[in-house]
Amino acid sequence: MTKIPYKIYLKESEMPKEWYNVRADMKKKPAPILNPGTLKPVTVEEISPIFCEELAKQELDDTTPYIEIPKEIRDFYRMYRPSPLVRAYELEKKLQTPAHIYYKFEGNNTSGSHKLNSAIAQAYYAKQQGLKGVTTETGAGQWGTALSMACAYFGLDCKVYMVKVSYEQKPFRREVMRTYGASVTPSPSMETEVGRKINEEFPGTNGSLGCAISEAVEAAVKNEGYRYVLGSVLSQVLLHQSVIGLETKAALDKYGIKADMIIGCAGGGSNLGGLISPFAGEMLRGENNYEIIAVEPASCPSLTRGSYAYDFCDTGKVCPLAKMYTLGSGFMPSPNHAGGLRYHGMSSVVSELYDQGLLTARSVEQTSVFEAATEFAKVEGILPAPESAHAIRVAVDEALKCKETGEEKNIVFGLTGTGYFDMVAYQKFNDGEMSDYIPSDEDIRKSLSKLPKVD
Repeated sequence: MTKIPYKIYLKESEMPKEWYNVRADMKKKPAPILNPGTLKPVTVEEISPIFCEELAKQELDDTTPYIEIPKEIRDFYRMYRPSPLVRAYELEKKLQTPAHIYYKFEGNNTSGSHKLNSAIAQAYYAKQQGLKGVTTETGAGQWGTALSMACAYFGLDCKVYMVKVSYEQKPFRREVMRTYGASVTPSPSMETEVGRKINEEFPGTNGSLGCAISEAVEAAVKNEGYRYVLGSVLSQVLLHQSVIGLETKAALDKYGIKADMIIGCAGGGSNLGGLISPFAGEMLRGENNYEIIAVEPASCPSLTRGSYAYDFCDTGKVCPLAKMYTLGSGFMPSPNHAGGLRYHGMSSVVSELYDQGLLTARSVEQTSVFEAATEFAKVEGILPAPESAHAIRVAVDEALKCKETGEEKNIVFGLTGTGYFDMVAYQKFNDGEMSDYIPSDEDIRKSLSKLPKVD
């Protein structure tokens, strides 16, 4: 039997030349996003003042299975792609499990995460349209860092609204963004109308991704020559992130490995959706079957405790309505240390796949997540991002189940990035000061009671 190498790399010639649009293979498509004024499906013309025109087209395209990756983007990808699929031999040995564990490592770039895959694409289309710059939000800071890098590459201005608690917890991530030329504002701020309104309604709030999105959208609409870009949730982002899953599947196929289980952390859906897309496509076409697990924080459990309903994508209620698993756009998550997972809703694509039963979801508490993260770091030599560690937690749990049953399952998970800018979180864990917060049923019920009324 062929020995599986520690790291499986694709050749440059084997890198994907097209993104895969899983919506094309979905018989029941994700529900359309709605104009909040008319409650009718939005058109390209309606959302083009917010998004770049080409990105608006990608957002609404649910029929084209493959979309060509422009050469300029593929040239940029070559700086850090293909990323390795790693066999976690040392983790397997530590756990004494018969399971074979693989992780797709996306942290081998300055942004430290998978976010650069979509950031460079969105910056490219903004440049092609002749724009001055873009605005965005960021939670933990990976997306803001990635976008600042992409904008610097194409000579675009970049305005970032960073969730306040992350702005304070992750000053070095903030400084990387500034080094690449971005302006970074803690959100909610007093710079925008919606920011002032949120501060008035939630005095002393730590902020949320929903708040930061509202501010970024307002800034884009009010500044000529700017458009808004988003690092997760949107279908266009999952499209760009499909390079993760396409490379993963190609690397597995190269050695004749069939994944039994695919695990990803889930906040807005970018990493998870990108990782699982080609595998979910095979399931939708009846070609294969996999167990797919979305892992979310117990403090912000949109899939496991939310409602599948139309909701605003932002706290300020200025964005279109999307049908998704949501905790309500006004839900204010606790300041847990996985900032990239502090979002009230889930991608419409991921939500629909979940509703169809193609994937399951689990919520985990952050102390157990950091326990898994530190054990992984000790044996595999990579300090994982808190977000990624959610997937590690469940991968370890599943590998231990295999130890009990003797099953030799192939477990694949997404290691979305590194945690070297998350040392405040690791400090809290190491000092025994980290706590777990789980919202009460009443907290969630109260937030969901304010969902918009859509027939």
